Amino acid sequence: MLEHLLKPEMRELIQQRDFTSLRVVLEDWEAYEIAALVDALPPPEDLVIFRVLPRDRAARTFELLPNEMQRKLVEELARDQPFLAKLLNDLSPDDRTALFGELPGPITHELLKLLTPEERAVATTLLGYPPESVGRLMTTDYVEVRPEWTVQQALDHIRHNGKDSETLNVIYVVDEKMSLVDDLRIREVLLADPAAHIGDLIDRRYVCLTATDDREAAVQAFRIHDRTALPVTDTNGVFIGIVTVDDVLDVLQEEATEDIQKLGGTQALEAPYLDTPFFSLIKKRAGWLTVLFLGEMLTASVMQKFEFEIAQAVVLALFLPLIISSGGNSGSQAATLIIRSLAVSEVKLADWWRVMRREIFSGLVLGSILGIVGVLRIALWQQFFHLYGPHWPLIAFTVGTALVGVVIWGTLCGSMLPFLLRRLGADPAVSSAPLVATLIDVTGLIIYFTMAGILLKGTLL
Repeated sequence: MLEHLLKPEMRELIQQRDFTSLRVVLEDWEAYEIAALVDALPPPEDLVIFRVLPRDRAARTFELLPNEMQRKLVEELARDQPFLAKLLNDLSPDDRTALFGELPGPITHELLKLLTPEERAVATTLLGYPPESVGRLMTTDYVEVRPEWTVQQALDHIRHNGKDSETLNVIYVVDEKMSLVDDLRIREVLLADPAAHIGDLIDRRYVCLTATDDREAAVQAFRIHDRTALPVTDTNGVFIGIVTVDDVLDVLQEEATEDIQKLGGTQALEAPYLDTPFFSLIKKRAGWLTVLFLGEMLTASVMQKFEFEIAQAVVLALFLPLIISSGGNSGSQAATLIIRSLAVSEVKLADWWRVMRREIFSGLVLGSILGIVGVLRIALWQQFFHLYGPHWPLIAFTVGTALVGVVIWGTLCGSMLPFLLRRLGADPAVSSAPLVATLIDVTGLIIYFTMAGILLKGTLL
């Protein structure tokens, strides 16, 4: 990407600090292209690009940069407070709040001093909401109209005040107490009779968020109602801001990244992988890795308990990896499916019984498939290599039966553990694939050797 953007003439302009020519070249660039260039350039060349941009384009470009790059730029710009002040004041309130939320408290406190009194009041209000709340996502840049206005008055108001609005797709109708009355798509206003009143266009049916809601509520609302922006009210119904779909997409990416990291048996990282300090990365991984290691130590204890069976029929040990991996894989599959279904509300806590029945039958079918494959494998190897002795049919039946039992147990544990964690108020994602696999490893051995003790008694045992 950098090679595509940084042509030889661009490099020369940056090195020569030819601001006028650089500004002319960047006029035809999209904001996302400039953001990619700034992100790829080393200091202080990234600042060269930033300084030649007009204020509005600089703010838009800054909003498209990764959080870590935004923090680095703020540190570099700290020596030029007038420029930094202009940039911060031009940022949309939601993006500025996201930036301040990532910075240490003392730095945020100093940056707040660079804002105008009006912007400072907005920033401190938004920062007052809990970090994971809708209030942190919303912006106060919107256009509202009154129901008693005519359509023509509303359009005049939009033309006069709409320039700084985050979006003009939707216009919000409020009463004299700033309580939300309705929201109107701009299409409805544009096509209405200019002499008609806004109150004649509304039906008082709208969807809104509360500032104290968890931000995942915003994700679900946007998904269900297919909107580009939603209004936000306080607990008394007073209209205080809007949340736009671009902020919700950022939340979706963060939540998906966090869940994937947890599924891998790692605590969620607060920063991109390459920007995470080495010892912090070790700390995030060591905890779960130690827990999983201690869990696997139980496997040795179980094998010690069945030491006699293994000594009597060494052939049983040959199929341990087959049994353990099949149970762990089936449990990990089930856990992944259910965790994702819970995350997107495809299933709810009340559906646990339906899921259990479905997974029991799924485990039976999947276990039977693996069991048949296992039996055929033993039969073929016996036919060609004569490895398993005269009792090979019983060994094959033991392995096949154990596979059915272990896979049923694996799918059952993998599907029910996320429900249990959600019921206890924990994040289902922590029932990660490694955790489920470790649990199934231990219990799978018990199932296998118990089956062997029953089916091979009087022959090999």
